[in-house]
Amino acid sequence: MSRSDRLIRLVQAMRRLPSPVTASRLADEMEVSQRSIYRDIQSLRTSGAIIDGEAGYGYTLTEDSSLPPMQFEADEVEALALGLTTVAKLGNSEFTYAAQNALAKLEASLPADMRLRLRHSTVGTFLFRQHPESDVELSRLREAIWDEQVVHLSYLDLKEQHSERKIWPLSVCFFDKVQAIVAWCCLREDFRMFRLDRIQSIEFLDESFRPRRVGLLREYFQQQSGSG
Repeated sequence: MSRSDRLIRLVQAMRRLPSPVTASRLADEMEVSQRSIYRDIQSLRTSGAIIDGEAGYGYTLTEDSSLPPMQFEADEVEALALGLTTVAKLGNSEFTYAAQNALAKLEASLPADMRLRLRHSTVGTFLFRQHPESDVELSRLREAIWDEQVVHLSYLDLKEQHSERKIWPLSVCFFDKVQAIVAWCCLREDFRMFRLDRIQSIEFLDESFRPRRVGLLREYFQQQSGSG
């Protein structure tokens, strides 16, 4: 591999891995020595790349015009096609429109050979189940999640038991058969999942739980991966 190709791969690794990323982690990713990583980081900085951090702490890449342009490889194009076509078939009109628009923009930005890969991908997806209908306005709920706004739910569980819950909404997850909110439940003081089709009413409160969302969501997924 040429040095220029290695530098491009290093930039991509720093884009993909959680920041700050250590030289040791980059060395494992690139299959080179840490000394090579230090030299390459310095070369990127000399060429104008904005990379914060230092040895022993980790590095954070700031996107700017001095970085090499992103060019998709064939497998990446097909992965994007698979992901976006799957989203377009989830049965949610908001995301269907967004995914179709994203595919059109992606296609317009690709060179001719990659456009063919996108149009005639070798992988596909078929979803035959429709999610149960819900009266929850998904766009408003997503806005509350992004703003870290506290929400009050009137909820009916699978045993037809009614409860009132104040939650910190963390994410909306699309499962095979249902859509649900992953949240921190203030009543149970723990993570809970609430199916959208079981929500009887929803109220967006004038309360914030900022800046807890990112940390709590990371903790939730760590728990899930540990339980498997």
